[in-house]
Amino acid sequence: MNIGVPKEIKIHEYRVGLVPAGVRELVDAEHRVLVQSGAGAGIGFDDAHYQAAGAAIAASAEAVFAASELIVKVKEPQLAECKRLRPGQTLFTYLHLAADRDQAMALLASGATAIAYETVTAPDGSLPLLTPMSEVAGRMSIQVGANCLQKANGGFGVLLGGVPGVAPAKVVVLGGGVSGTHAAEMAVGLRADVTVVDRSVRRLRELSSLFGSQLKTVYSTAHAIEELVRDADLVVGAVLIAGAAAPKLVTRAMVRSMKAGAVLVDIAIDQGGCFETSRPTTHAEPTYVLDGVIHYCVTNMPGAVPRTSTVALTNATLPYVRSLADLGWRNAIGRDPGLAQGLNVHAGQVTHEAVASALGLEYHRLT
Repeated sequence: MNIGVPKEIKIHEYRVGLVPAGVRELVDAEHRVLVQSGAGAGIGFDDAHYQAAGAAIAASAEAVFAASELIVKVKEPQLAECKRLRPGQTLFTYLHLAADRDQAMALLASGATAIAYETVTAPDGSLPLLTPMSEVAGRMSIQVGANCLQKANGGFGVLLGGVPGVAPAKVVVLGGGVSGTHAAEMAVGLRADVTVVDRSVRRLRELSSLFGSQLKTVYSTAHAIEELVRDADLVVGAVLIAGAAAPKLVTRAMVRSMKAGAVLVDIAIDQGGCFETSRPTTHAEPTYVLDGVIHYCVTNMPGAVPRTSTVALTNATLPYVRSLADLGWRNAIGRDPGLAQGLNVHAGQVTHEAVASALGLEYHRLT
């Protein structure tokens, strides 16, 4: 199969869909890989590395899209990229369509088949291609939150872990899944006063067992969130409903009740965000202030550490890329029900129920 790897064009996005080691695996399996020149330069993989692995180098994105049956990316296709897609072509990347109607409509118009990393499932119900980036985003949320809390950056001027005789900062993590757990781990490691909120009592028990007295756990209710957010220095939004828009757990009124210089970090912004006051930002302008509260809502947080993120992601995606290339998308999803859950768009129709519901579009079950 002809596999294409274009250079990412989202602002400050340096990750790449395949690293040279993955290219070599695919070439050894008798597939042809075409990589856009400079696609991996931002993380230290230049064209020579890809050529040594057996890839051909294309001068432009247009050439990659025109020559490839399977396009492997990282971030959702920008509108210019959607226009390069065509019927019979397969796109394998993050999509996050529930929060991006324009992209969804452009993908539908292309006629292409689009499989989303974030809705592929494992036999245990986990999300294996979202997990590595959730791990990165969770850990990053505490780094960026601590930075935003510094007075020079507009924050309240508190150190997360405090010092002897001075209380630590109060960190609230909404959601005890992968990203929330990694956020909590980092915050606990910095000796902050950390509370995780989740609606699963079973998950709260697991977190309590994992962290012991270093972590507080609270069952998720509107009242509990309202009280915790009001007193927090840093709130991390880490809720996820696969394929669907994130629930708005923190209202505008709650944000107004927070102290000036407190910080909100919305990991869920790719799915629309879990704070009512969230709007997408970029690494070029990552924050804004509303009602005195700093909001960090970057839609590609792991892109700030692209070397780590790319290697972690491609370790997870490569087996699926290989399956799609070896078998074709229809046979691949026929053999793997979890991969079938990744199918979001096919031939101008939405084929994922949660995505269709979030966008108010008709759901078409693949036949």
